[in-house]
Amino acid sequence: MKKFLILLLAVGGIFMSTQSATAQRYAFVDMQYIMSNIPAYEAAQEQLNQLSQKWEKEIKDIYAEVEQLYKKYQKESVFLSADMKTQREEEIVQLENSAKKLQRQYFGPEGELMKRQEALINPIQEKVSAAIQEIADRDNLDAVFDMAGNSGVIYVNPRQNISDDVLKHLGFLN
Repeated sequence: MKKFLILLLAVGGIFMSTQSATAQRYAFVDMQYIMSNIPAYEAAQEQLNQLSQKWEKEIKDIYAEVEQLYKKYQKESVFLSADMKTQREEEIVQLENSAKKLQRQYFGPEGELMKRQEALINPIQEKVSAAIQEIADRDNLDAVFDMAGNSGVIYVNPRQNISDDVLKHLGFLN
């Protein structure tokens, strides 16, 4: 009789955990598909691509000038005095450093391209995120995942967050 009761409790526990697991509702979105179908996003991407190409050409032109100066220096170095060699070397190094500085200014983590991207793309992403959250709330979804795999979890219902429970269990919250 005890074995039967234990077996019944175990099966009941499994049934209850299966029931609660299936009660959670999930959905998937394809962020690439969504964004590619928003004209403002496509226009912003095109604008960013054009800026990027323009800036890349500007930097490439400076590096080409550095290369020309260096080749010219190599050909003429046997005829130059020590002071002239030093002056030309410094000129080449300064031009190369200015190209590197410009590269960081345009493409660095805090560069112009990032700032433009934030200004153009973030408002669109925020609208999409708000729409996903509204639909998730409306359809009583617990989580929304990105199928494209770029973002992973896009939305999680706050009631599914057990962080405070974990901290309480560990004794860090009352």
